[in-house]
Amino acid sequence: MFGRLSEQALKHDWIEYMAGGSMVLGGLVAFLLITYYRKWGTLWKEWFTSVDHKRIGMMYLVVSFVMLFKGLVDAGMMRGQQAFACGESFGYLGASHFQQIFTAHGVTMIFFVGMGVMFGLINLVLPLQIGARDVAFPVLNNISFWLFTFSGMYIFVSLILGFFAGTGWSCYPPLAGLKYNPGVGVDYWLWTVQISGIGSMLSGINFLVTILKMRCPGMTLRRMPIFVWAILATMILVVFAFPILTATIAMLSTDRLIDTKIFTADYGGSPMLFINLFWAWGHPEVYILVLPAFGIFSEIVPVFSKKRLFGYTSMVWAIVAITVLSFIVWLHHFFTMGAGANVNAFFGIMTMIIAVPTGVKIFNWLFTMFRGKIQFTTPMYWFLGFVLIFTIGGMTGVLMSIPAADFQIHNSLFLVAHFHFVIIGGVLFGFFAGFTYWFPKFIGFKMNESFGKVAFWFWMIGFVVAFFPLFILGFMGATRRMDHYSVSAWQPLFVVAALGAILIFIGVGFQVLQILATIKERKRNRDTTGDPWDGRTLEWSTSSPPPFYNFAMTPEVKTRDPFWEMKRSGVRATQEYEEIHMPKNSAVGFWIGLFSFICSFGVIWWMWWLAALGAVGILAAIITRFYVKDVDYHLSKEEVKRLEEKGSP
Repeated sequence: MFGRLSEQALKHDWIEYMAGGSMVLGGLVAFLLITYYRKWGTLWKEWFTSVDHKRIGMMYLVVSFVMLFKGLVDAGMMRGQQAFACGESFGYLGASHFQQIFTAHGVTMIFFVGMGVMFGLINLVLPLQIGARDVAFPVLNNISFWLFTFSGMYIFVSLILGFFAGTGWSCYPPLAGLKYNPGVGVDYWLWTVQISGIGSMLSGINFLVTILKMRCPGMTLRRMPIFVWAILATMILVVFAFPILTATIAMLSTDRLIDTKIFTADYGGSPMLFINLFWAWGHPEVYILVLPAFGIFSEIVPVFSKKRLFGYTSMVWAIVAITVLSFIVWLHHFFTMGAGANVNAFFGIMTMIIAVPTGVKIFNWLFTMFRGKIQFTTPMYWFLGFVLIFTIGGMTGVLMSIPAADFQIHNSLFLVAHFHFVIIGGVLFGFFAGFTYWFPKFIGFKMNESFGKVAFWFWMIGFVVAFFPLFILGFMGATRRMDHYSVSAWQPLFVVAALGAILIFIGVGFQVLQILATIKERKRNRDTTGDPWDGRTLEWSTSSPPPFYNFAMTPEVKTRDPFWEMKRSGVRATQEYEEIHMPKNSAVGFWIGLFSFICSFGVIWWMWWLAALGAVGILAAIITRFYVKDVDYHLSKEEVKRLEEKGSP
């Protein structure tokens, strides 16, 4: 009845017991607080079942913050282990536990922090920037969120029942096959990635249709904000890349469940096929993460430079070039695996070429700042930090695009440093900039600037201290994914890297203080005019926070910076108020997410009755959605006008 679930699944080391116990305790405290304040009804009616893109975006951010904390703890544990485990010392983590930590860290940061924060900001901002009242498929948006959320729970469940994969976040076979990993760790990885990937694919379809079909009158493609262009390119990548991941994970699942041997050397199977397919998705994924950040910076730099964005057309073409080229560079992830000189040369050249449109964007932002009246606000600090960190990451990437050089530093800590300079310097710094910039739009007041700037400096200095030594260690021959290094001379550099991680944690602490100080000062900082930063695009033309219907009157766009032109001319929308129809909340997303979790949990532990129950639950939720007609919210012209005059959110 319980498949392979037994008391052995509860046996862990003392660190895992502490982690699992703290997780359970935190969940219990949250449950009791919500129960004590009688908020379950509010959460269910106004948040969990909401199809409002703004609330879904906020829920994405909340989940991503939780996962970011978990990912940072994993990173701190790894840095601490490597600082102590040199020479004769073996540190405090066992080899198996260390492998689980770096695997969980990669999955957490890529799928649940990088993807989560970007989908959160896209949900919050995109419909407002194109003058839409919601996304194209509001219920599908809710389903995507709950698939994302429930899939992330496996990382936490593995702390209590069984263990997580120890294969690295890319989970290469044959190590990921049944022969070398017969336990549940790889299966946890498979279903975590599969379910979140399906949710991301649905979001990609949703946002792509939203951009193509729901732009307000006058917003042609050449008048779209660069952020919208970046999201359009990102969603094209999602729609084309994530089906590759879904199919690849499905094939590896059949290898493990019914021994199909697609990715094993027996009977003609090929592990290299998995690696090719994985990185055919994996390298576009890098740009899926970083293109929205590029769009964020394209919004921030003109606002705080008091200028139009330099080179709008070249920016658009740079985005298009990155989108196309991102699909023909994947093989640089495995130059060392014997593809041959000609193949390596082609992919090396393509990797160098893709740096050109990225460089175009950097120079366009710098030229936007040139002779501008620059305001050094917190979002601008994050942008300037991005320029330094991301440029270093990009230059090291060009170095690694040379196959001969890559042969020397492949699979070393140099690669780890390069990847983090690109992803943290690009994606995470971009998110911090966007979060600070749009915070007053959706909350109603600015964040504390002093704490924000202090947090930036701790992050910036801590990041360089934490990861620059890894470049040096990589050149010295230190390979990645090791819990112990026999060369004692490397230990000082690992200690420096650990000190950098401590500085980053202090920066995170100041970010928490920034939020607390902001809440304390909210009455003094409140600004309901909708434009605390002197913004240029449509989202700032609504109240802060925006009403649930976004716009009482559909805006009409005549320039690339519509709100900037409205402020300069003093002319606002003059259309008549129209009746508004908004979709009603739906619980189908929550139930599909929950039953997906139950179904895959049953498959992981070979509890086939539970898997069947989950599958039936998913089917029932979908059928119910098809045959139960929702009653949409309906606001008459008079109600809309009254709400607008009151300034009601």
